[in-house]
Amino acid sequence: MKVGVAVVSARRGGNTATFDELNKYFTISNMPIASSQYWNQVHGFTKEDVEKDLEGLQIMRTLGKNMAFLIKSIHLGKEVYGLPEKEKRVSTSFID
Repeated sequence: MKVGVAVVSARRGGNTATFDELNKYFTISNMPIASSQYWNQVHGFTKEDVEKDLEGLQIMRTLGKNMAFLIKSIHLGKEVYGLPEKEKRVSTSFID
C-alpha cells in the first residue's frame, strides 16, 4: 500500500506514453496512485524552461498536496481498519 506517483518531463512530446507506462507498474504492484489536476508532467529543455511552465508547476504542487493527503489517509486507515488481506497470487496459463 505504498503510494505511487509518476512524474514526467520532456522538451515537447512523448510525455503521455511514458506516463501511461509508469502508471501500469503501480497498478500491477498493488500501489494506490496519487493524481493531480492534469497529467503529471512538465515541459522544457532546461531547468529554466521548466520554471516557465506555470501550468506544469501548478500540477506538481497539487500533486504533492494530494500525495501527502493520500499517504496520511492510508496511514489512518491502517490504524483503524488494518490492511486489506492479501490472497496468494494465481497466474492463469492456457497452455495445455
